[in-house]
Amino acid sequence: MNNTVFSFFYNLAHQSQILDSVIVFFAVYFPFVVVFGAGIFLFRFFSWNPQTPEFFKKYKEFLPLFFSSVLAYCLAYILKILFHISRPILALPDIQPLLTKTSFSFPSEHATFFMALAFSIFFLHKKAGYIFMFFAFLIGLARIVAGVHFPIDILGGFILGIVVAFVARDTSPTCVKI
Repeated sequence: MNNTVFSFFYNLAHQSQILDSVIVFFAVYFPFVVVFGAGIFLFRFFSWNPQTPEFFKKYKEFLPLFFSSVLAYCLAYILKILFHISRPILALPDIQPLLTKTSFSFPSEHATFFMALAFSIFFLHKKAGYIFMFFAFLIGLARIVAGVHFPIDILGGFILGIVVAFVARDTSPTCVKI
C-alpha cells in the first residue's frame, strides 16, 4: 500500500517544468518561509518587550514550543540512523526524484519538525495552528511527490512531531494548555 500511494503522488512529478518547480519550491524552499512566518507569528503573539514584567512569563511559554520542534527533529534524526529505511530512489526501480537526498528516509525530519511546530503553535492559538498544520501537510506531500519520501516516512514524522509536541506541552508547567 505504501508503494501504491507513493506511485500515485509521484506520478504528478515530471509532467511539466512548472509543476516540478512548484513541487521543489514546497519541498525545499517553503519550509524556510514557514519558519520565518512562525517567527513573525510568535514575535507578534508574545509581544516581546523585555522592559515589561510579562516578558519573562511569555519567554517561559515560548521555550516549550521551541524545544518541542528541535527535540522532534533530533529524535527523527536518531530514528533515521536506527531504522536504516532506504529512500524511494534506492527501493524502487525507475524513480527519478526531483531532489537529491542520500540519507535514510524514515521518519521524515521535515514532517516531524513542522508538525511539532504546528501543534505547538496550535496549543497557543488554534487558528494559527491549523494554518501551520496545513503548511506541514503541504511540505510532506511535496516531498512525496518529489520522490524523496514514502508516505509512511511522512506519516511517521507527523506522528512523532505530534507526540513530542504533546509531551512538551504536558511537561511544561508554564505552557498554555487547551
